Amino acid sequence: MDSLRHHFLIAMPHLQGDIFTGSLTYLCEHNEEGALGLIINKPLPVKLSEILLELDVYPSLESENTPVLAGGPVSTNQGFILHNDSDFISNSLRTGPGTYLTTSKEMLISLAEHRGPSKYLVTLGYAGWDAGQLEEELSNNVWLTCPAQSDILFDLDIEQKLHAATKTLGIDPDQLSSEAGHA
Repeated sequence: MDSLRHHFLIAMPHLQGDIFTGSLTYLCEHNEEGALGLIINKPLPVKLSEILLELDVYPSLESENTPVLAGGPVSTNQGFILHNDSDFISNSLRTGPGTYLTTSKEMLISLAEHRGPSKYLVTLGYAGWDAGQLEEELSNNVWLTCPAQSDILFDLDIEQKLHAATKTLGIDPDQLSSEAGHA
């Protein structure tokens, strides 16, 4: 099995009616045991500052406007921080070149105090697949895949991410069909 770790999953248009509709998911891990990813283009109606206050951490002005994303339908009360800076990897898992994942409260405190990584995303929840489940969904044309790019992860506005990832495949996302098929 080839790992899709550090790849994007682009939801196909026929995937309707749940959190994955119109989603772009970053795969943090993919192996024979399953896969773990974070949806990176579905903002929640909550800001990072609100989460910090719930944890009795005084937020910085920057966190007032930092969106929190719906990372997936699993463990929606658990926070996940995807970040870019290797200076903050003591409690982080390397997910790809220059990209790390943590659930550390210490990272949230660092972000609140402006001592954290320069680029990051915060999600509540994650997307998970059991062994073979993602492979079956791929064979059923539920997802397109492409290698992840740091600029799409961290630099683009949320509403631009899906379009930009799709364009890396040379595809106009508006031309994708809701009909699945096999060649």
